[in-house]
Amino acid sequence: MSTANRKYKDSVFVDLFAEDEKAKENFLSLYNALHGTNLQLFCPVENIRLDNVMYMNIINDVSCLVDGKIIVLAEHQSIINENMPLRFLQYTARLYEKLQAPTDRYLKKLSKIPTPEFYVFYNGTDDYPETATLKLSDAFITRPEQIPLELTVQVLNINTDKANKVLTACKPLEEYSLFVEEVRKQTQLDHENGFTNAVKICIEKGILKEYLTRKSREVINMLIAEYDYDTDIAVQRQESLMIGIKQGITQGLEQGSYQKAIETARLLKQFGDSIQKITQVTGLSELEVEAL
Repeated sequence: MSTANRKYKDSVFVDLFAEDEKAKENFLSLYNALHGTNLQLFCPVENIRLDNVMYMNIINDVSCLVDGKIIVLAEHQSIINENMPLRFLQYTARLYEKLQAPTDRYLKKLSKIPTPEFYVFYNGTDDYPETATLKLSDAFITRPEQIPLELTVQVLNINTDKANKVLTACKPLEEYSLFVEEVRKQTQLDHENGFTNAVKICIEKGILKEYLTRKSREVINMLIAEYDYDTDIAVQRQESLMIGIKQGITQGLEQGSYQKAIETARLLKQFGDSIQKITQVTGLSELEVEAL
């Protein structure tokens, strides 16, 4: 659970549960909360994250090998992506390639692999249930009686107003959720200084106090990177929407002009005008006029 130099940016969520010097302690607290276990700090935990796979520039996943399992965690602060099961499937296939020797798949004897588990933690502002399950099979075009391939993702709403029991059982996750809520509140009050204010207030309230005191500047930089990424995505979506609207208007105008030309050609043809004259007046081809 160590930090390495990377070309991409970690999120605060990832830093807390995968990269910080106390990440192993935080991760085991979360694992125990999810499984009702009591794994101690001496338990082996291997960080097996893939570089820049789940997202583009912000890596928001935690992938660890522990207790014979691959635990993949992801955070969403925007609307839940219902394609997460497919993305997790692709992600996990690459993890298995990383964990296994290339020759293992060709052995006659069964090659054992760690059991995968997938979790998404939602702390966005949209109304979302306390828990939900996303299934890969929901995306299948046809659904046979016996599904040949399945992958389930447990979605946990960690907003504090949902009182999800995992928050009670995992103090680092509860404090992280409170931190996100404070960041959201302060950035709405003061767009320019919101991140800094949120960090100061959380330290004063004892929310992630040790972590934020030790890494306040790094945390602010991570928040800025996350904000810039989310803003960039929002701008791209808005641009796509505007392009779609413009294309629709243009297409509508073109269709309207064409329909008008057809109606004009039909009238001229009824009046007995020549096909050559009709094509000159309307801009239609001879074949189009003859087809009327």
